[in-house]
Amino acid sequence: MWVNLAHDQRMLKDQGQEAIVIMGVCGSGKSCVGRSLASALGCDFLEGDSLHLPQSIEMMSRGEALGDAQRMPWLDAIAERAEARRRFNRVVVTCSALKRAYRDRLREKIGKIVFVHLSAPPAVISQRIRARRGHFATSALLESQLRTLERPEKDERAIEVLVVEDRQAVTHRVIQLLLNQVNQPSNGEHHETP
Repeated sequence: MWVNLAHDQRMLKDQGQEAIVIMGVCGSGKSCVGRSLASALGCDFLEGDSLHLPQSIEMMSRGEALGDAQRMPWLDAIAERAEARRRFNRVVVTCSALKRAYRDRLREKIGKIVFVHLSAPPAVISQRIRARRGHFATSALLESQLRTLERPEKDERAIEVLVVEDRQAVTHRVIQLLLNQVNQPSNGEHHETP
């Protein structure tokens, strides 16, 4: 398995400059998987949550979901920074990107982009949220985000990965699926059902 992982990492590294957006609801593991993937691919990592405005963080800390008025400037900030980095090297970005309109907004502003949707059963995600400390997104937001979530459609360049294994296994799976997508560009979608 490790020989294949090293081979897959080299193959994917050679595929050029793109933004890999790790998306999903709060607690799905975007930051952990994103950092792990960026490390495995030797590329930049951009934490989308770091670009939220203070008032948006306060809202989410109170369990209030953000509306489009708060999300659109945040998406624009993510896109601007991701595109600036993508011009020089691949970049892994975290962003919930819950709605098709949000992903379309990122697609409009980032030259080359692929989405990796992390999914898991709601009970697993809820347990993860309760176990983590120091993050502004609490379990109160999960139900709202699950209602808001529009899974990527067939015409979007996206893969879906079930995140019930450890981070290293999930990272390897993401690399494999991204490589498969590169090798079969006519149908870039893959789903793993929770």
